[in-house]
Amino acid sequence: MRAIVFEEVGKLSIQTLPDPTPGPKDLIIEVSAVGICGTDIHLLDGEFEGATFPIIPGHEVSGIVVEVGNEVKGFVKGDKVTVNNTLTCMECEFCLNGRSNLCRKWEGMGVVGNDGGSAEFMKAPAANCYKLADSVDLNHAALIEPLACAVRGYDQIPRDLGKHFLVYGSGTMGLMMAQLAPRAGAVSVTIVDTNASRLEAAREVGIETTLTSANDANRDKWDVVIDCTGVIPAIEDGLTRVKPGGTFLHFGVAAADKMANYSPFRVYRDEITITGTMASLSSFDRAVALFEAGALNAKPMISHYFSLDDYAQAMDMFKKGTGRKLQIRPNSSTSGTLL
Repeated sequence: MRAIVFEEVGKLSIQTLPDPTPGPKDLIIEVSAVGICGTDIHLLDGEFEGATFPIIPGHEVSGIVVEVGNEVKGFVKGDKVTVNNTLTCMECEFCLNGRSNLCRKWEGMGVVGNDGGSAEFMKAPAANCYKLADSVDLNHAALIEPLACAVRGYDQIPRDLGKHFLVYGSGTMGLMMAQLAPRAGAVSVTIVDTNASRLEAAREVGIETTLTSANDANRDKWDVVIDCTGVIPAIEDGLTRVKPGGTFLHFGVAAADKMANYSPFRVYRDEITITGTMASLSSFDRAVALFEAGALNAKPMISHYFSLDDYAQAMDMFKKGTGRKLQIRPNSSTSGTLL
C-alpha cells in the first residue's frame, strides 16, 4: 500500500509499504478520508509530547472494512466505520478510575506509537471502531473523531440553560463547538476569528454573531469562553472575557513550552473556572449518534481534498490558514476543491 510517513521531525515522504494484516481482534479498513488536524502539524514539527518516528499520521479516519480478524464479532466486510484512535494501558490509576484520556502511557493511532490513516489501508482494533449507517457520507464521517473530542470538551463545561458562549477560532473545532453550544444550553453564540474569510464558514453553519474581535461584540463578558486556537494572544484575551462565576475552556492545543499571562486575582475574586480537555473519553458513541442525527452541518466545513501525492501541499495550506477542513483521500488519484 501507499502511505505518508513522517520519518523524523520535519521530514515526510510517500512510501510503498506491505499491506497490513489483521490480528485476531483487528479490522483492516480501506481509508476513505482522513482529516488534516493541528495535531499533525505539531507532530511533524516535533512539538507533540511522546511522539516517536517513523509513523503514518492521520487520526480523523473513516472507511470501509475489507478484512475482519477471526475473533471479531459485530463487523463484516463492507461495513462503514469510523475509528477512535485512542489507545491506553488500562492499568494506571487514571485508566482504572475512568479517566483513560489522562493515561500516562496514552498512545494514539496516527499520533503516538501506532500508525494512522494517511494510507490506503489501516489496521485498527475492532474495539476502537464504530459502525456507521449505510446512508452516511464517509467523507463527512471523518469529522466524527474531532466531534468526539468536542463532546468531551462539553463534558467539562457546566450544563446551565440560558448562557452566553464565546468561541475563539472558526476552524473545524471552533465550528463544532459553536454548533453544539445550543445543545449545551447556550442562548447566544459568538465566534471570533482574526481571519475574516474563515468567518464565512461560521455563518454558513448557522452562527449568527461572527466577529474579528471580541471588542466589537454587544457585550463585555460571557458565561462560557472556549478557545479553539491554541494561540496565546487569543487565550489571554479570552480569559479577560469570562463573566464572574463563568468558565474558560482550553480546547485548542498550544505548544508544550508556551505560557500565557492572566490575572490570578480575577480568577480568585470572580470565581472563574479554568479547565482543559484532552482527546475523547466515553464520547465516541455519542459523537456517532449526534453526527447521524444531523447535529453538524458538515458540508460547508470541508473545503478541499487531496491525494497522497499532494499531502505536502495540504500541510502547507493548513499552516497558512487557507480553506476550511482539509482532507486526505488516500485511495483517490485526484485533489480538488469542494466549495
